[in-house]
Amino acid sequence: MKKKLGQHWVALVGNPNCGKTAIFNLLTGLSQKVSNYPGVTVEKKIGKAHFADGDQFDLLDLPGTYSLTPESMDERIVTEQVLNWIHGDNPPSVIVSVVDATNLSRNLYLSTQLTDLGIPIVIALNMMDLVKNDLKIDTKKLVQKLGVEAIIPMSAIKRWGQDELLNAIQSSVKTKNIVNGEFPVFLKDDYVNILQPLKDLLLANFACNDRFATAQSLRLITRNSTVDIYELLIENGFHVDGSFMNDLKEIRQKAVENFEEMGVKHRILEATLRYKWLDSVLSDAKLLVGTNLSEESFSEKVDKVLTHSWSGPFIFIIILYFIFQSIFTWVSAPMEWINSGVGWMGIQVLNIMPPGMLRDLIVEGIIAGVGAILVFLPQILMLMFFMTVLEDSGYMARVAFMMDRFMSKIGLHGRSVLPLMSGYACAIPGIMSTRTIDSWKERLITILVLPLMSCSARLPVYTLMIGAFIPATTVFGFLKLQGLILVVMYFLGTATAFILAKIFSMFIKAKGKSSFVMELPPYRTPLWRSVYRNVYNRGKIFVVNAGKIIMSISIILWFLASFPSEGEASIGKNSIQHSYAGKIGHAIEPIIKPLGFDWKLGIGLITSFAAREVLVSTMATIYNVESDGDGIVELKDAMQNDIDPETGQPIYTPLVALSLMVFFVFAAQCMATFAIVRNETNSWKWPLFMIVYMNSLAYGASLLVYQGGKILGFG
Repeated sequence: MKKKLGQHWVALVGNPNCGKTAIFNLLTGLSQKVSNYPGVTVEKKIGKAHFADGDQFDLLDLPGTYSLTPESMDERIVTEQVLNWIHGDNPPSVIVSVVDATNLSRNLYLSTQLTDLGIPIVIALNMMDLVKNDLKIDTKKLVQKLGVEAIIPMSAIKRWGQDELLNAIQSSVKTKNIVNGEFPVFLKDDYVNILQPLKDLLLANFACNDRFATAQSLRLITRNSTVDIYELLIENGFHVDGSFMNDLKEIRQKAVENFEEMGVKHRILEATLRYKWLDSVLSDAKLLVGTNLSEESFSEKVDKVLTHSWSGPFIFIIILYFIFQSIFTWVSAPMEWINSGVGWMGIQVLNIMPPGMLRDLIVEGIIAGVGAILVFLPQILMLMFFMTVLEDSGYMARVAFMMDRFMSKIGLHGRSVLPLMSGYACAIPGIMSTRTIDSWKERLITILVLPLMSCSARLPVYTLMIGAFIPATTVFGFLKLQGLILVVMYFLGTATAFILAKIFSMFIKAKGKSSFVMELPPYRTPLWRSVYRNVYNRGKIFVVNAGKIIMSISIILWFLASFPSEGEASIGKNSIQHSYAGKIGHAIEPIIKPLGFDWKLGIGLITSFAAREVLVSTMATIYNVESDGDGIVELKDAMQNDIDPETGQPIYTPLVALSLMVFFVFAAQCMATFAIVRNETNSWKWPLFMIVYMNSLAYGASLLVYQGGKILGFG
């Protein structure tokens, strides 16, 4: 664990989409992302929380998991951590098991596994505000049946039950009441005999109780992935007998064969036994009173339309078109305000500072370069807002459900949809969220094609080109051409990702077959506090992180574009062509000229390897250095009015704009993304492969668009 935990600390565990991270935020005051689909929390997060008397404790938020039988990377994180607690040192003082009160049976399965650990358990019965009035939950009886410390009804979204949960945690920390007892799930004598050798092996090598050894034996025969966790523990320093792993595998295999001879399905044995016991617990405690289980819920009624094989995809496309069209129509006013503000700031600096190199650097380099990107901030925030609302409402989980069959045909996984959709915002969190995919092959393919999804960093390039060279006309009587072109760019990247996924799946070999099981959450009104916080954070990241890169590159580029300043290079408007930047641009111009790009765009392509949006600031810096006038040059107007002195024709045309946008759809121009790929795949082979194939694809596609357009007479 990267951060050392205190003497008394609490672990937060629960199913995906149970509101676990919302409770974490409520108790710690932090701002972790909260969304209404599985797979958001894929890393451990630590925060500080306080009891009523002021005492402080560490709170660890673990990834969501359905059970302690690992199926995906995030579930392996939890399972490995739990085994560290049992077989190692510094276990939590209390485990808070977060349970969705609207789905008791499904969520309590994990809670019953946690009760086997010998660590005090407090159940946070979250989302009680959504429970129907006719659903009665007798928490006192349930506490006795499950053997937990307390069950606290609460609602993290409505912000009630927080004090009661903290009091229950504090009471459990002080009493240290650990109930081991016997394994509560009934096992036939034949089952006990088969599992006994596994139990004995675990008890002989690890400091665990009989109850946990029984439960872990069941899990060991269920999945090989549980065996793999023990190999990892031993690699990390656990001391066991030298023959432990060989003995474990041999005994497990023999147990599996014995169950198969009996006709028992060993892969679902633990789930079958636990759910049978859990159903009897809920029935004996008479927890469900007057509930009409056959009544169709609101979410089920809506899903008949939104997840229908025909209407579902059509509605999804309409939603995406609406989002992309709104990026042009709804934020034009704030973009104009920012543009005017940048121009006003440049004029103020010109009026205040005396002429000289420093003034030129600030106006032409920093203000013009950074300001050219800030203009697109409203569009990025608008995209983030819509994406967050789709996530929090529960609709994104439906998209994954709809796309699962199609995904499996092209070599991807139903869970690949969520990372791919995240790629529309930023590829980096999308790549990290592929940890929810249990198959390494399907996870790797998702990582390889995910950067083809047009992220928000490409948006400034798209909107600059579309706004400058695509007319705001209506086509087919009702579609706006600018919005349609933007949709086409996003569709082009997405469709190519699917095609390449199918091709990659034919060549990447991996053992094992994955399955896709996802619990569809009910539709919920987004938590607007979380939505606005997420949009704010994304905007802050864009301004601060991207701003640092853009400012640094703008300063460097200004110097390269302004020097040398003597001799021929200091005379006339075209002096920038003889600068260091101009020489670099002219050097690569023969390579990119077949794509319709000139030396200025060539410089932009080089600088945009740091971050795609830097192309815009690069062009703004170049035009402002080149300009003889005072004030900030508006980039869109400068590009529209740029004329080739040799031919007298515009340098940039709609065909050049299309060629450039297509190039950016495919090009590998974000070094941070490939650093994350290196980290996630633990190899430089795959990021280098991505750089080669993406840039080759970008050049070929852009060449086809530009040269094909010229042949057809659009040049």
